[in-house]
Amino acid sequence: MSRQAIARRGKRLEYFTIAWNSLEGLVAVVAGVFSGSIALVGFGIDSFIEVTSGVVLLWRMTVDADVQTRERNEKLSLRIVGVCFLALVVYVGYESIYDLVSRKAPEHSVPGILLACVSLIVMPLLSQAKKKVAEELGSAAMHADAKQTDFCVYLSAILLIGLLFNAALGWWWADPAAALIMVPLIAKEGVEAMKGETCCDYHG
Repeated sequence: MSRQAIARRGKRLEYFTIAWNSLEGLVAVVAGVFSGSIALVGFGIDSFIEVTSGVVLLWRMTVDADVQTRERNEKLSLRIVGVCFLALVVYVGYESIYDLVSRKAPEHSVPGILLACVSLIVMPLLSQAKKKVAEELGSAAMHADAKQTDFCVYLSAILLIGLLFNAALGWWWADPAAALIMVPLIAKEGVEAMKGETCCDYHG
C-alpha cells in the first residue's frame, strides 16, 4: 500500500474518532444530567474536548501551510485544549467531593452503562488501527493519538465500574468515586496538551 493510501486511511480514522467522540460526548452528558451522574458528565465533556484535539491532528495532517506558522497555531490550539482539560479537572473534582460529602445519590443510568460497554469495544479496535497506521507512516502524532484513544478505554472502564456498582449494588458513592479516579488521568492529559505533547510531532 502506498504512503498516500496509508495517510488517507489515517485521516478516515480521525474523521471516525471525531464523529464517535461527538456522539459519545452528547449521549454521556445528556444521560449524566438526567441521572445526576458526575462521572458520566465528566466523561462526556472529556469526549468533547478530545474532539478539539482530534481536529488539531486532522488539520496538521491535511494542511500544508508555512511550517513555523502551522506549529505556532497548533501549539496555541493545544494549550487551549490543555486549559479545557484542567478546567474539567477542577469541575469534576469539586462536584465529586460535593456529592460524596452531601451523600447525593445519582439515579441508575442504563444508557450510560450501554455507552461505556460500546466504548470498551470500539476504542481498543480504533487504537489498534491507529497504531498500525502510525507505524507504517512513522508518525509520532498518530501514535500519540492512539495513546489518547487508549486513555479513553481506561475512562470507559472506570465509568462502567462506577455505574454498575451503583445500579447493581446500590453503592451511590461509586459514581463520584469513579469521577475522582478520572481526575488525575484527565489532569495528565491536560498537562501533556499544555506542553504540546498530544499531537505536535507529526512527521508523516
